[in-house]
Amino acid sequence: MHPPMKKSTLALVLLLLLLASLGQGQAPQPPAPPAAVKVATFDVDATPPLGAAMAYDPVKRLDELTLRCRGVVILGADKPIVLCAVDWIGIANEGHDQFREVLAHAAGTTRERVAVNTLHQHDAPGCDLTAERLIRNLGLKDFGRFESTFHREVMQRAADAVKAALASARPATHYGWGTAAVKEVASNRRILGPDGKVRAVRYTATKDPALRAEPEGVIDPEVSLLSFWEGDRPLALLSYYACHPQSYYRMGIPSPDFPGIARFIRGQAVPEALHVHFNGAGGNIGAGKYNDGAKENRLVLAQRLADGMKQALAETKKQPLTAKDVGWEALPVKLPVAAHLKEDDLVKDLKTEPARGYVSKADQLAWVVRCKAGHAIDLTCLRVGDARVLHLPGELFVEYQLAAKKMRPDLKVGMAAYGDYGPAYIGTTKAYDEGGYETGPRASNVSPEVEPVLMDAMKQLLGAKK
Repeated sequence: MHPPMKKSTLALVLLLLLLASLGQGQAPQPPAPPAAVKVATFDVDATPPLGAAMAYDPVKRLDELTLRCRGVVILGADKPIVLCAVDWIGIANEGHDQFREVLAHAAGTTRERVAVNTLHQHDAPGCDLTAERLIRNLGLKDFGRFESTFHREVMQRAADAVKAALASARPATHYGWGTAAVKEVASNRRILGPDGKVRAVRYTATKDPALRAEPEGVIDPEVSLLSFWEGDRPLALLSYYACHPQSYYRMGIPSPDFPGIARFIRGQAVPEALHVHFNGAGGNIGAGKYNDGAKENRLVLAQRLADGMKQALAETKKQPLTAKDVGWEALPVKLPVAAHLKEDDLVKDLKTEPARGYVSKADQLAWVVRCKAGHAIDLTCLRVGDARVLHLPGELFVEYQLAAKKMRPDLKVGMAAYGDYGPAYIGTTKAYDEGGYETGPRASNVSPEVEPVLMDAMKQLLGAKK
């Protein structure tokens, strides 16, 4: 006979038998499906009314083409991410903060997860709420292009569109990335002499045939295309190309210029998707080599850019997309103020000089005051699978975009510049010594020490080794 089983042992055996009987006949539970991504799109009119102030001139006439404020909201990966592109010359300082704030509130996210970038068209408005406030506090009467009633209306219009779009967000099952060369559009603006100094600037419309005959110089010839798909249906196509967007301007007629027309052409070719275009690091890049100022060149340049966008879509490789493939990182950075900008001098000059043109004393004063208060600009990076898109401020030189691509050759890297326009032109350290308009006191609000600050920040955002 076996010795009697202890009560504790007997209870344990009975418990094990009960658990075994409960598990019989039940199939193992499958793992939970990966979290899905959804994409919402929004698009509103950003065209100023008759008589409103634009960057250089009041609106004299409204034409067939409108200015757009459009973008996407990416849902499912932590808090929503908002990407917005605006057909304005620039949005700076507190204006940039406010634009991101209202979109963040509408999307149910934080300001740090919102990117607002302009395309930098010149027959278009500019927004700087800091400059407007300073003009008011100084008791000046001429607000000019800084009067913000219209800008705030567009911000609210965009916020309402974002909120409405969330209800109709579509599942994004795949993402895609494609690139293609854009032929005979971009050229470097800065023509160097034998002494290594800038001897000429090849502006938007270059009538001098000798300057047009100069080589293209340092550019990024590629247009990059990030796309979101619901199966085989494209939901949104986001393109990135570095070039000043002017063919001609100072017409008093709001115009999205040739990038906006290229975007329209592609939108008509692929109407099921919203096409959102971003300007890359085009501070020292323009169409001057291929544009003598003839009005007909606007459509020529637009078609060439559209052809590149079309080819980039044809070259797109699609990959499955889940929430774990999407990420966002924001890095606040303080940029060094240009040594020539003195607050007292700017205040004195502003009392006697009208705040007109880009970049005016009001723009410069707003930037100095912001930096003096310790303001930092959010540099951000969107991660979608093996693609990365940096969102950066000001009119960056193309060398920053080329450097970013070299930092992570194992990834697909794109760039949207013209975020916070407060810094204005941002050259490389070497470029400030070369001279030229872009790095001169009328155009750049930052010092030559800006380059290492931005390069280190890009490395951090891209996860590149120092």
